[in-house]
Amino acid sequence: MRILFIDIDTLRADHLGSYGYLRETSPNIDDVAKEGIRFDNYYCSDAPCLPSRGALSTGKFGIKTGLVGHGGTTADMRIEGKNRDFQDKLAYMSLPALLKNIGFHTVTVSPFGERHSAWWFYAGFNEVYNPGKCGLERADEIVPSALEWLNKNAESDNWFLHVNVWDPHTPYRTPSDFGDPFENSSIPSWYNEELIKRHRKLAGPHTAQDLNMYDNREDPRFPRQPGEIKNMNDLKQLIDGYDTGIRYADFWIGKIIDVLKEKRVYENTAVIISADHGENIGELGIYAEHATADNITSRIPLIIKWPGGLKSHVHQGFLYNLDLISTLYEIFESEIKSKFSEEYIQMFKKEMDGISFADVIFKGENISRKYLILSQMAHVCQRSVRFEDWIYMRTYHDGYHLFPKEMLFNLKEDPHEQNDIAKESPEICREALSYLNE
Repeated sequence: MRILFIDIDTLRADHLGSYGYLRETSPNIDDVAKEGIRFDNYYCSDAPCLPSRGALSTGKFGIKTGLVGHGGTTADMRIEGKNRDFQDKLAYMSLPALLKNIGFHTVTVSPFGERHSAWWFYAGFNEVYNPGKCGLERADEIVPSALEWLNKNAESDNWFLHVNVWDPHTPYRTPSDFGDPFENSSIPSWYNEELIKRHRKLAGPHTAQDLNMYDNREDPRFPRQPGEIKNMNDLKQLIDGYDTGIRYADFWIGKIIDVLKEKRVYENTAVIISADHGENIGELGIYAEHATADNITSRIPLIIKWPGGLKSHVHQGFLYNLDLISTLYEIFESEIKSKFSEEYIQMFKKEMDGISFADVIFKGENISRKYLILSQMAHVCQRSVRFEDWIYMRTYHDGYHLFPKEMLFNLKEDPHEQNDIAKESPEICREALSYLNE
């Protein structure tokens, strides 16, 4: 068995062709989607980068691991304390460790651990390739290490390769010789001059007047990214920069797929494509940042092509990224039971917060949570409830954005969160609060 996990930082699902985007940002990713399953309501439980990958790696909510933010105590994983063994639990209960301990050779090409001093992220990997630029790498500085490894090892059995690319993340740094694939493409129709005028009146970091955290300076090293949004030309420049980053990442992902096909192992390789979080580009008045617990930041793509799994299938059920490790557990349950004690198996089931969606992959079953609780603690302090057509957002600290205490959006009618209807919908807000307090 071979597993390739493509982990794309800052990738919002609705900017992929396979998710209905109007621009051709992702032809290679879309081809994989045709051969597998597209998950339409897949969310990171905890945003942004550090909390999200903490949940993915451990299968636990951030409120259990302690990983809910990007600094201070919110960025430190809780220690096990007096019950810690010679090795901690991550040595055999993280996602890569689970696979490693049943015979997979596990490899990551990622700067993530260094970027966030999140050294726990490397637990369970046999090999770690860190390009050393702390997440400022382009795909051409990440993928060649993966290609070199695959050229040597693709035909071997039982490997798990995690490849982490960062091109959609600011600063938008796709090399100039890649050109502008979207120079003559229109932007989504919901953007207009009136929206920009309204957003330029808003306060806070990463708003139309200050795209950076603290100012609106432009960096000559990154000409694809404006310092502020004054007009539609600036907005198009920003969207083009983001979408070109996706297209560049997709271009290099295609090279990985090509090697698997050249080695004649693609058909029998599981391919997982996902992200840590999305990116607001005007939603809630925030641009080029993943700063809230809203639908745009928290919803992430998930595409799975699995040998023996369904093809061209779309799953609508609500799921978390932390459900993936429980899914892998079910898929490899017989191997796990042959390698681990009953004590370990019971401890794993007790520790994990996830549910398995293996039967979605192989049978197309409608597995779904009733609602999702979404967290953001890096830029603001928010917890949200995603249920039915709604997202309800509760703000505890507004990050200087002057958000109201409660916000409610009907995502079916208002996917870009422009019309807060919390005041007009008290009963729906009360229902959401009941879920939040469970």
